[in-house]
Amino acid sequence: MIITLLYFVLFRSAVVEGGLWTEGSGDPSGECRCEAFLPNSTFPVGELISLESTAVEINRKLEIEISKVETYEVKLSIYMAKITNLTVLIKLMENDPDSYSELHLEEVKIKIMQVEALIVELQASIQATSAVLITIREQISVVVSVLTQLEITYDKNLVLVTRREYLILQQKLEACEIRHNEIFNPNIGICNHSGIRRISKPIISQLNADLNGGFKYGGWGKDSKPLPGSENMHWYYGYTDTLVTKITQYSDYYKLIMRQAFKTHELYVRYQYDWQGTGNNYIVRENTLYYQFRSTFGMAKFNMTSLTVQNKVIPKASARFSYHYSANQNLDFAADESGLWVTYATDESKGKLVLGKINEETFEVDKVWQTSIFKPSVGNTFMVCGVMYATRSVDSKTEEIFYTFDTRTEKESYVSVPFEKFQDSYVYLDYNPTDQKLYMYNNGYYVSYHVWFNREGSRDKLLIGD
Repeated sequence: MIITLLYFVLFRSAVVEGGLWTEGSGDPSGECRCEAFLPNSTFPVGELISLESTAVEINRKLEIEISKVETYEVKLSIYMAKITNLTVLIKLMENDPDSYSELHLEEVKIKIMQVEALIVELQASIQATSAVLITIREQISVVVSVLTQLEITYDKNLVLVTRREYLILQQKLEACEIRHNEIFNPNIGICNHSGIRRISKPIISQLNADLNGGFKYGGWGKDSKPLPGSENMHWYYGYTDTLVTKITQYSDYYKLIMRQAFKTHELYVRYQYDWQGTGNNYIVRENTLYYQFRSTFGMAKFNMTSLTVQNKVIPKASARFSYHYSANQNLDFAADESGLWVTYATDESKGKLVLGKINEETFEVDKVWQTSIFKPSVGNTFMVCGVMYATRSVDSKTEEIFYTFDTRTEKESYVSVPFEKFQDSYVYLDYNPTDQKLYMYNNGYYVSYHVWFNREGSRDKLLIGD
């Protein structure tokens, strides 16, 4: 851009020196007089170069702060797990003080001090980031003011490229500030947005709790509507095929990672009962597993509190149509801020996806919506605030949300929200409204994603006009 500007200035000089920008007149002696008109001021190329250098500096700062925000989120999860574990340990010591020695007390004190130090460190980091973001916004405002003045004084086209660069910086700053607010002031349970804007890079926790790379089928996540006291409860199941034989619960994320199970519920006990399921399409809600029943094709729910099972047939639902990545995903359960859902296909719809809303009291499908997408071409679906999102493969490393269906307006849309899928295929993908994250089971690994929403009043704003 700078070379172009220099060329422009030199060209203008050459035109003036060559007498092309002139007015001519003849005097009485017959001589021809030429007068060259020079501009009142020279275009400030040096000032524009300085602005570009500032742009590079701001961009570097923004990249650092964006990476910090992602780091804070991971740290928060770890700190929450530590605090929860300490709370449980202290309660146990209070209930049975005689079972613990002075050494145990000292150990707990040290752990408390460590957590306090970590919290102080995190608070300082957050405050530092907030201050940096304010500084960056002030820098951009100053640059915008200078660019606006240049635009008024000189040809608009000369500063167009620089303006575009600052538009990009402004958008990056907005995105960073929005994500910062979403992490530390999340609008959990509130649907004041117009849909998903983008998905984060995958967060790979680790290989499954069985430490078995062959367990490519399964799922993991949190309770989408936890009972009081079980807000941090996680669950997992993995196997070598789509058969569902049990479900394992963990008291929190830390215990999941450490493979310290809280409880395992068997869905099959020989000569007693067979409640097994099939497909990687289950969720846990109010301590109840919702899944596809195996012995009689239909939906089932296993109450892990009362240890009872109930199953129902969905009228017209077909066992012929599954998702692209895995067999036997005929009934796919999902939960969001507005309740419990199931997706399936029918012979009548010729394999096109049908969305149903489940009445949680009667365990019946109350209402259905017919979509226009062919289920076997879809990677997976999930629900957010009454909107169904469907994914498909772009390439071996990229998945894409390509379709939405809004149950409130009954309108469908084709969109493009690409995201990285860690490995080429996955069998489980669901949204959890309690933390606004996507949970994926990908070739035996626990994977999760943060979700950015198009929130009203927080869209990318332009500080520079067109």
